[in-house]
Order: sequence, then structure tokens, then C-alpha cells
Amino acid sequence: QVQLVESGGGLVQAGGSLRLSCAASGNIFSINIMGWYRQASGKQREFVATISSGGSTNYARSVKGRFTISRDNAKNTVYLQMNSLKPEDTAVHYCNVDHWGPSDYGKDYWGQGTQVTVSS
Repeated sequence: QVQLVESGGGLVQAGGSLRLSCAASGNIFSINIMGWYRQASGKQREFVATISSGGSTNYARSVKGRFTISRDNAKNTVYLQMNSLKPEDTAVHYCNVDHWGPSDYGKDYWGQGTQVTVSS
């Protein structure tokens, strides 16, 4: 089992910045992809960004150039630096990882979510 704990959400004015963190703990063998997704009120959960164990990144078009995803493999932690925030970035942001172990063959794990609110 893998547990994910997110932090760093909050209320910020448009144009501001926030940094989200997500730490994975438990009986961890190997994590390949770490990522962030978000869900605005009344909308479906959507992809934000992912990073592989080798450092390859992917971003949603809506955040490219404003958000930066990074990870610390030694700490099993993924970060999301969010700059130039817009009101449309308001959502609950969720951390996601895939875990590869004796009983978890690529199983997805999700964090509890952290609220990001951007005021205009």
C-alpha cells in the first residue's frame, strides 16, 4: 500500500504563485509516473502534468509555460510549481502515482486532494 499526502494549496490572487507537494510513503518498491490532476466544481477531473522516473515531463496545454512539475526520487515526492495563476486554475488538485511492487503491478494511487483557489 502507498499513501500520498498533498500540501501547499490555498487562496491566491490572480497572477500569484503556489507550490504543491505530494509525498508518497508506505511499502514503496518503484514509482514510475508521478503526476497532478485537478477537478473544478461541476467538472470532470482533468490532466495537469506528469513526470517520469527519468525526468520526462508532459503538460496540459492550459498550464504549459506557467506550471513546472518536478520530483525528488530519494524522497518519493513530486512538486508542482504554479506561476501566473488564473481564476480558471481554481480546483481541487490531486496527486497520482503508479506503483510497481510484488502486489502492485502499475497500480494507480491518488492523494486526498488539495484546494487551489485563485481570486480575480
